Formats: sequence, structure tokens, C-alpha cells
Amino acid sequence: MKAQSNAGDNFLDKAGIPKHLAWGYLGILIFMMGDGVEQGWLSPYLIGRGMTIQQSASLFTVYGVTIAISSWFSGVLAEGYGPKRTMLMGIILYILGTVGFVGYGMPELNFPVMLLTYAIRGFGYPLFAYSFLVWITYRSPQKKLGTAVGWFWFVFTGGLNVFGAYYSSWAIENLGYIDTLWSSIFWVLVGAFFALVLNRDKFQTSAIKEGVSKSEELMKGLTIMKEEPKVLIGGIVRVINTTAQFAFPVFIPIYMAQHGFSTTEWLQIWGTIFTANIAFNLIFGFVGDGFGWKNTVMWFGGVGCAITTLLFYYSPVLFDGSYWMVMFSGVLWGALLAGYVPLSALVPSLVKKDKGAAMAVLNLGAGLAVFAGPAIVGLFIGSVGNEGVVWILAGLYLISAILTKYISLPDNAKTAHSAKGKQELTPVVA
Repeated sequence: MKAQSNAGDNFLDKAGIPKHLAWGYLGILIFMMGDGVEQGWLSPYLIGRGMTIQQSASLFTVYGVTIAISSWFSGVLAEGYGPKRTMLMGIILYILGTVGFVGYGMPELNFPVMLLTYAIRGFGYPLFAYSFLVWITYRSPQKKLGTAVGWFWFVFTGGLNVFGAYYSSWAIENLGYIDTLWSSIFWVLVGAFFALVLNRDKFQTSAIKEGVSKSEELMKGLTIMKEEPKVLIGGIVRVINTTAQFAFPVFIPIYMAQHGFSTTEWLQIWGTIFTANIAFNLIFGFVGDGFGWKNTVMWFGGVGCAITTLLFYYSPVLFDGSYWMVMFSGVLWGALLAGYVPLSALVPSLVKKDKGAAMAVLNLGAGLAVFAGPAIVGLFIGSVGNEGVVWILAGLYLISAILTKYISLPDNAKTAHSAKGKQELTPVVA
């Protein structure tokens, strides 16, 4: 048994997964699958039941606001209270929001109740998942930090967009829409069991060790942007990173339906896009550690996504509604979306301590994307249409590439561990 255990540990080490956090990675995968059961179909389902596209966009926008708030708090709360406590808070809020949304809002499409309870639900996954990302930044060797965060985005995206999409494509046929939403509670509890019960890793953040007050730690999530402006730039780039990911589900399913694609076909395309994305999350983790974190984000992420966003949108017309060519175009976009993965290694490496505060800014950016995507659709689709919205999204990607040029490590090092003569920027806790 010991030999088998050592073999497993060696495999994890070679793959770049911190072996003491392996159960946590699995927990994130399962939790996010539960959270993602409705992402690909909720908007067209609600519109089909009589809601307007603007109401649907408003629902996802409010959801995104609370995700943004929760994403920021996840970093500073994880720093001040520890990741496990913060993750437990996320589970509780997720379940409360889901019960209210599915049990009281959905049956009669009570819009005020839906807005309130979906907003409460939005506090859940950032507190759970992004607190674990802070955990990773503390407990990963600096020379493998890019790969370690690549694995995080692998399981995060794999759960949210791949397993969530494929599971829901099966569940809505066999369980129905409402019961599919109820089933999410089961999956998040399973994920929590792996991440919080089987994962026995323990550590103290710098704030806990130094006895920093909780109010001071909360303020660091804001003051760090003034102390290190590059962290603020990184946060803006992080917003742009997944804005299209959360804008597309609001209007692209309807656009695809106009070109002959069914809901099931769309879910399969969406799921396949993020199957490619999770694979490239790992690839770009390794690429970033070699090619340079900033270079990878700028060229593969920013420029690459600008081009493939337009290709994906125009693919039904360019390729006469070919299912496989539309999927291929989407897969290219999903693959290059992973080019932003090294940002999660780059930004916390800009500071020598208070990494939780730096991650809070990144997490805020991730949460704001959930808000910004639907908000852009709601604000502009009426005036510029689907096509105009897609060009806005492509333009934002180019802006992110320009901004990334100004995020550099000391001596313009490619990665933290390549900066010669510098103090180690990421603590290693054995």
C-alpha cells in the first residue's frame, strides 16, 4: 500500500498538483458541476416561459453583482479567517439561495423573488472556490505555481462548463428543468465533503500568523490596488478574461437557434468548448511557466480571444450552419481563453506578502465578469444587436492585451522564480 501511495504522490508531483491539496481539487470539480447545471439553458428556458431577454439579462446581472462582491470577500476572508471557514460560508449561502430560487421563485416566475434568491445564491461559489485558490497560492512551490493554478482552473471550468453542461443535457431530459436545479444541492454537498472533510491540509495565512485585525485585512483588498497599481491592472484584465463567457449564454443560444441549432446541440457545443478549455488550462499553465506569464496572457489570451470570438460568432454563416465547424470555431475560442491562466500566478507574485489581498482583486475581477457579461448584453443588444455585442467583446480582449503589457515582475522576469537575486515571492509551506 505504501508503494502505491508513493507512486500516486509522485504522479501528482510530476503533474504539478500539490499532493496535500488533491482532495480539494476534486471537491472543486464536483461543487462547480452542481453550480453549473443551469448555465447553458436557464436564459432560453425563462424566455420560453414568457420572460423578456432584458429580464433574463437583469437576473444574470444581479447574480453577477453578488458574485463580484463575494469574489472580492473570498480573498480577504480567506486571509483573515482561513479558507475552510470561508468555504463553509459559501456552501450555506449557496443552499439557501437555491432553495429560495427553485422553491419560491421559479414555479410562478415571481421575478422579485427570483432576483433576491438568485442573488443570494451568487454569494456561494466564489466563497467556496476562490478561497481554495488562495489556499493554493500559499501551499504551492513557486516554481510550480503556474501549473498549480492551471489545475485549479482545469477543475473549476471542468465542473462549471463541461460536467455541468453535459450533466444538464442528460438531466433536463430525464429529470425535468426544475428537478435538475434541485439536484445541484446534492452535487455541491458531495464536493464540499471532498474539499473540507477528506482534504486535511492545514495552514495559517500571514494575516492570521501576524494577528492582523479582520477590518485591516478587509481594507487591504482595496489599499493594495493603490500600493501596487499593477495589481489593479491585473484585476481589470481578469474582468475582461471571462466577460464573453458569461455574455454568450444570454443571447448566443437564441442566435444559434435562428441558425437551426437545438438546445441539446447548443449544450453539447458549449460543453465541448470547455472540454478544450480545461485541457488548455493545463497546457497554458506549463506554457506560462516557460514562455512567460505576461507573454502568454497578452498574446494567447488577449489577441487570440479577440480573433476567435469573432470567428465563433460568424461560423454559422461562414460554414453554412455546419455543426462541426461551429463547434471547431468555438473550441478554438475556448482553448485560447485558457491563455489567461498565468494571470493567477502573475498577480499574487507582484507582492511579497498579502497575497490574499492580491487574490481578492483577481477574484473581484472574476466576479465582475459574471456581472459585466450579461450587463453588456442588456445595455447594447437593443441598439447594436447580436453582432454589435460580439464586436464589443472582441474589442475588450484587445484592450486586455494592451493592459497586460504593463504588468511586469521585477527586472521584467518571465516568472517569479526566474527573477535572479530576488527574494522568493511565494512562500513554500511544507
